[in-house]
Amino acid sequence: MSSPPILPVSVTSLYKSSVASPALRAFASRSSDSLRRAFAGRRPWTELADHTAFSRPDTLAVAASRVRKNASYFRVNYLTVVAAVLAFSLLSHPFSLLTLVSLLAAWLLLYVFRQQENPVVVYGRTFSDAETLGVLIALTVIVFFLTSVGSLLLWAALVGSAIVCVHGAFRVPEDLFLDDQEQMGSGLFSYVGGAASSAAVATAPSVIISRA
Repeated sequence: MSSPPILPVSVTSLYKSSVASPALRAFASRSSDSLRRAFAGRRPWTELADHTAFSRPDTLAVAASRVRKNASYFRVNYLTVVAAVLAFSLLSHPFSLLTLVSLLAAWLLLYVFRQQENPVVVYGRTFSDAETLGVLIALTVIVFFLTSVGSLLLWAALVGSAIVCVHGAFRVPEDLFLDDQEQMGSGLFSYVGGAASSAAVATAPSVIISRA
């Protein structure tokens, strides 16, 4: 009788099946196009940091109005700032970065882009989709609530948001951007939903058959 394999889960086969998945290819293609369109609407950084356009708001209402208008105009720039703060925080904490990347890879390889004909097998036991999902959810809860990853991401997001709010409150909005607000709405914020929709459409037939 042959001994069980050293690696209980065939990571190589899962990786190959995920890379070959039509859903992954559709997701990657749509993500690339969406990001390209979104960043095309990025405002010049010199305009963001124009010191002549800064002044102290007279009231809290004026500050809130400035933040709202500047957020509409500098939407992509502000998201880039928040993302940069998050990236810096993760890079300064390698363990948290490795933990988060490993968790994301587990979700992608074991559930999101795994083809239905390649089930997860651990020491000869085949895990159903529901069991795999349950394990991944449990791991996510553990990572975000029982390690430093959750607090690190929360603080980084708060710092990035504070930077954005301070800048938005002190920068005087320009009239020229009022006509551009609607055009910006379909850019970066539609990226996640649009890309996920493509992946869902590509995987729908197999999901209906195998998970019904």
